[in-house]
Amino acid sequence: MTSYKTILIHPVVSEKSVKDKEHNKYTFKVIWNANRVEIKKAVEEKFKVKVEKVNTIKVHPKNRKMGRFIGNTSHWRKAIVTLSAGQTIKELETV
Repeated sequence: MTSYKTILIHPVVSEKSVKDKEHNKYTFKVIWNANRVEIKKAVEEKFKVKVEKVNTIKVHPKNRKMGRFIGNTSHWRKAIVTLSAGQTIKELETV
């Protein structure tokens, strides 16, 4: 069993994720092989909140061309965590 320090990489800050905070949804970048149960336990342990639902999305690599160089972005997993009503993550409200 891995700890929350290794499962949660960082929160995702985008226009959509900031808008979703109004509906108690927070978006995190997590390790590639984490499942929903591990993500739920990691968020509950780190932020001391009650998680209602976890949705995961695999973000696949994309080809990128920078001048004459061609490369790929890395693959990663996005987790959208829905908290119970009335719960917020105070550490992420300022982001």
